[in-house]
Amino acid sequence: MAIVINGMEYPLPDDFRVSLLDLLRERLGLTGTKLGCNQGACGACTVIVDGARVLSCLTLAVQAEGREVRTIEGLASEDGRLHRLQHAFIEHDGLQCGYCTPGQICSALAMVEELRRGEPSYVTADLAEGPKGATRQEIRERMSGNLCRCGAHNGIVEAIEEMLAGEAV
Repeated sequence: MAIVINGMEYPLPDDFRVSLLDLLRERLGLTGTKLGCNQGACGACTVIVDGARVLSCLTLAVQAEGREVRTIEGLASEDGRLHRLQHAFIEHDGLQCGYCTPGQICSALAMVEELRRGEPSYVTADLAEGPKGATRQEIRERMSGNLCRCGAHNGIVEAIEEMLAGEAV
């Protein structure tokens, strides 16, 4: 039994009660993923599992068996260059204390895939037709599960908009 995290294979913990968050932080030393509320309400622990955003505090590590997990540490290129969304967060002041930033970035990247697949959100006008692109309202709704106590939401949305500019969503 194994789990692939940021392209590397790791054995699953012997104790099936270990959360994915605890596996990442406490056992593998991948401390970019943050422990916020530990109840799935803040989004600080968001990681990407098989392209979908997942709250790692509510996910058991064994549930990720055979799946691909990406954390904030796995977004940079092999030569250490930041992902373009990370650059956009810096450019648009999409962070202050930075605590929620890894979860915000992972959530935003998975959100883009949701848009590409045409998955509707609460604000999508026509469920059958799907979202009409990455409007500001659509981005805000889809990112509403990731809280920022510093109030950097405008910069976060602007960073996501910059990343999406020029991309076909």
